[in-house]
Amino acid sequence: MNRTKLNILLSLLLVLSLTLAACASPAPTEASATEEFVVTESATEAPTEVAAPANPNIILATTTSTQDSGLLDVLVPMFEEQTGYTVQTVAVGTGEALKMGEEGNADVLLVHAPSSEVTFMEGGHGQDRFLVMHNDFIIVGPAEDPAAIKGLDPKDAFVAIYNAGAPFVSRGDDSGTHKKEVSFWQKAELDPVGQAWFFETGQGMGASLTVASEKQAYILTDHATYLANKDNLQLEILLEGNNTLLNVYHVITVNSAKSDKINYEGALAFANFMVAPETQAVIAEFGVEKFGQPLFIPDAGKDPAELGLDS
Repeated sequence: MNRTKLNILLSLLLVLSLTLAACASPAPTEASATEEFVVTESATEAPTEVAAPANPNIILATTTSTQDSGLLDVLVPMFEEQTGYTVQTVAVGTGEALKMGEEGNADVLLVHAPSSEVTFMEGGHGQDRFLVMHNDFIIVGPAEDPAAIKGLDPKDAFVAIYNAGAPFVSRGDDSGTHKKEVSFWQKAELDPVGQAWFFETGQGMGASLTVASEKQAYILTDHATYLANKDNLQLEILLEGNNTLLNVYHVITVNSAKSDKINYEGALAFANFMVAPETQAVIAEFGVEKFGQPLFIPDAGKDPAELGLDS
């Protein structure tokens, strides 16, 4: 073999070896290619947990209407989530709630008997008192309206019920609603206690409405609890809209000097929560979706005189 042929053969072998070497080089794998473009995602941040207060438990004594209407079922979880406090709710009449405050057995009150509340504060039992909201009282009864109260003012309606001897159900529990009812009997200068047609339940608003429906009786109730229970009642609204029927709620912190067991910090946190703009917005919308109207009107920051109150 001459040199020329040998050179050609060697050149061919060189080209072949380079080609084989190139084919043997590892191609980027799918995984390695992907790794070049992987963007490391930061771990999803867990919701910031609210640090538990030093004393996380508070006792709220409140009227049954805030419970029976369902409002507290919305607000209490909100408060607990935002603050880390745990609320023990005791739903009783306003009179009993104020008594619990006087005895130091509650930290904060949500009540609706303004004149009794003023007496409570003047007695040194309360530390802070804030206007929260209002709705109204109404008189409901059988659609037939046997005492013909529709269109009357409240005092005249009570006179008509008395004169007709028409069945009437009273809570009889010293609640804010009961106090309002008693005030109308007093204005009419009438005492129905002991009359065969007058029934006292000693129970909350929802239970008393049920009794009135069963007896086809008249009853004074707050609007919110009536609407929340309307589908289960055979009662119609017969009197509403009178200025004397306003039902105003305040939140009161119990005087911490009454007992070292009073959780004033927790009570004040709840009171401030009730008048906070976010909470007031929730109150303003509560009931609208289901009933087409709010069950309570937010009042935080208003002049009490706008609601006919001296303080």
